[in-house]
Amino acid sequence: MSTTPEMTLPHLRVERPRDGVVLLTLDNTEMRNAMSDEMTSSWVTAVDAIAADPSVRAVVVTGAGSAFCSGGNTSWIASEPDASVDRLRTRMLAFYRSWLSIRKLEVPTIAAINGPAIGAGLCMALACDIRYAASGARMGVPFVKLGMHAGMAGTYLLPNVVGEAHARDLLLTGRVVDADEALRLGLVSRVVEPTSFLDEVVETAAGIAATAPIASKLTKLALQGGGHADLESCLQWEAMAQPITLATEDLQEGIRAAQEKRAPEFRGR
Repeated sequence: MSTTPEMTLPHLRVERPRDGVVLLTLDNTEMRNAMSDEMTSSWVTAVDAIAADPSVRAVVVTGAGSAFCSGGNTSWIASEPDASVDRLRTRMLAFYRSWLSIRKLEVPTIAAINGPAIGAGLCMALACDIRYAASGARMGVPFVKLGMHAGMAGTYLLPNVVGEAHARDLLLTGRVVDADEALRLGLVSRVVEPTSFLDEVVETAAGIAATAPIASKLTKLALQGGGHADLESCLQWEAMAQPITLATEDLQEGIRAAQEKRAPEFRGR
């Protein structure tokens, strides 16, 4: 079984704080963890390694210092005023796809929003399965205030998470919300005090990592893209997916553990 090593890549740290958990820390504090070219390359390297590693069962993404991610590097966005639309389109698609590669992971992903998550930085968090915020963190997609259209799948991901009405409000006004309002909007699922924030998120990830991995992956797949198109589609999926898990050794282990009043030891088979 391969194991994603702990390593420090340019502008990104990769750690294994608990069994089955990988912690990715954006580390470009001088630019408030903006998505530099170096960080983007490191991100792709790390995500590819995680995707190939069956020992990973949950991933947490957070930011070093006081920010989560301030978004794309605006200095390069404005660096080519005479570039053609086609050239910029090609460059932006590669950038989007690099960061949204986290969606290809089959294991649950958690964005631990420790500070400001702005623009593409918030969109990357929206691409994760779960979002938790530290009290005091601020979030927004102020693209229109910079004179640009939203990117990084913001016009798809945001309505999927908060609904169309809230997405229109945030995208068209460009306003930034605090963690408490983000919780009310459904943008995040929990707000935690900063002093214990990352420890609590990692503990949650460890709890996810301890669940049956086949069941976890199938549940994530069922919920992708806003879930099933209708009730019948849901029933057809569950009538296939649930028997798959009923036929696993993990199911038998889960039942035995419940009967014996102990924690199960799932092995993904």
